[in-house]
Amino acid sequence: MEKVIVDLTNALRERLAIIHDEGSRRDEANHIARLKTVSEKIDQLQAALPKPVDPRLAHYLQRNSYDKALEYLEGRDD
Repeated sequence: MEKVIVDLTNALRERLAIIHDEGSRRDEANHIARLKTVSEKIDQLQAALPKPVDPRLAHYLQRNSYDKALEYLEGRDD
């Protein structure tokens, strides 16, 4: 269980890093491909979360509120 949470947290961080990567954005096709890959990883990890998933985390992930999901996982959502 813990590994899935750690992997999900890392994938969410990776997504943010890609979004903020100025160099990546210069090559739009590569940038979109990188975002698609990390989004697919997030979807897979979300599906692998042990049930029941905390309702707040489930809400953030279902609505693709990945910044909020990351804040929640890092304990900064208060």
